[in-house]
Amino acid sequence: MKPFHCLFKHLVGSVALAAAVATLGSAPAMAQASYNVGATSTGVPFTFLDIKTNKLQGMMVDTVTAVGNKAGFSVNIQQTPFAALIPSLTGNKIDIIAAAMLKTEARAQIVDFSDPVYSYGEGLFVNAQDAKSYKNLDDLKGEIVGAQVGTVFVDALNKKGGFKEVKTYDSVADMMRDVALGRIKAGFGDRPIVAYQLAQGANPQVRLVKEYQPTLMGDVCLVIRKGDPKLMERLNKAIAELKADGTLARIVEQWKLN
Repeated sequence: MKPFHCLFKHLVGSVALAAAVATLGSAPAMAQASYNVGATSTGVPFTFLDIKTNKLQGMMVDTVTAVGNKAGFSVNIQQTPFAALIPSLTGNKIDIIAAAMLKTEARAQIVDFSDPVYSYGEGLFVNAQDAKSYKNLDDLKGEIVGAQVGTVFVDALNKKGGFKEVKTYDSVADMMRDVALGRIKAGFGDRPIVAYQLAQGANPQVRLVKEYQPTLMGDVCLVIRKGDPKLMERLNKAIAELKADGTLARIVEQWKLN
């Protein structure tokens, strides 16, 4: 038989071990250290594929990377078609969306949006030989117009009505091609993206209509699955700090979006 002091020592050790295990089990889980981020390859200058490095770059890529650095997590950027961003998020293939995705009521029913990182509206572009001044959607009644699939512009144009047809395109570049060829009268896209691409010489046969007044002003945010308040808190805290220290403004300026 073991001496009493040995039994007492063994009993105390067991109680201490049990307490430690209980404490460990009740402690909150450590914050995730890495997240998969979905971004598109056709959203210059927000997100695009740099053919020299074969990596996704752009304003939203820089933004989510800066947010991660500030919040203490790394990001794994994954190329995802725009229309597949939300399905990929809700299907757990990605954890965060960083793209030129405007916040809408319909989307907010499915996913959660962070505080805004940028705001803009739609841009209208027509054939460069078309000198008419288009100031609003009514100026295009009876015409064939286009918009990128998965964007808020498709639903808005169909809801507005009065057009001969609203065609959808996988990319702004495809839409510009059809405008240049006269297959459609005008195209609608994210104004900063259209302006940037045309300024870079994407399609000289197309021009941005400067007189056009956008009607769908919206906020660009980081997007996550519903039901993750801790991640949302991390994102919003980091965004606020990046706004306060001027980092976000410098990113916007770097990509000529101001």
